[in-house]
Amino acid sequence: MASDNILKQKQEEVSKLAEKLKEAKVILLTDYRGINVEDVTKLRAELRGVNTEYKVIKNNIIKRALDANGENGLDDLLEGPTALIIGTEDYLEPSKIIYNFSKNNDFYKIKGGIIDGKVMTAEEIITLAKLPSRQELMAKLAGALLGNITKLAVALDAVKAQKENA
Repeated sequence: MASDNILKQKQEEVSKLAEKLKEAKVILLTDYRGINVEDVTKLRAELRGVNTEYKVIKNNIIKRALDANGENGLDDLLEGPTALIIGTEDYLEPSKIIYNFSKNNDFYKIKGGIIDGKVMTAEEIITLAKLPSRQELMAKLAGALLGNITKLAVALDAVKAQKENA
């Protein structure tokens, strides 16, 4: 039987993780088989850039932390090697980073996750990750508006030139 110290350490680890998961906007579970240390290091650095953590934690501890928050929708995904991605600010950027990484690494797979409190399948997360970011949408909108304003200015200038010639 495990010693009391070890049990206390594990309970403390579960409670800390449960607290992080409670504050998270995005929680992703991935299968990290077949990737090397160099690739994981790059992935972690990229995720840190969007205030997101990448951790490899035992499935049992993840399960207990999720259960502590009343979440059991991911229990069936906690098999085999599992990496946990926790983002507290934005859910789209970490999803995009993980999706792009999985496209470039054949064995790296998204298992599923929780986004804004909703359990999502891998397919739903991939669909979200393919959407353009807010900045991209704003840029497209600005471009469309600017194009129409430019056309209006050219048309008004043409009308002005016609009246001057007449």
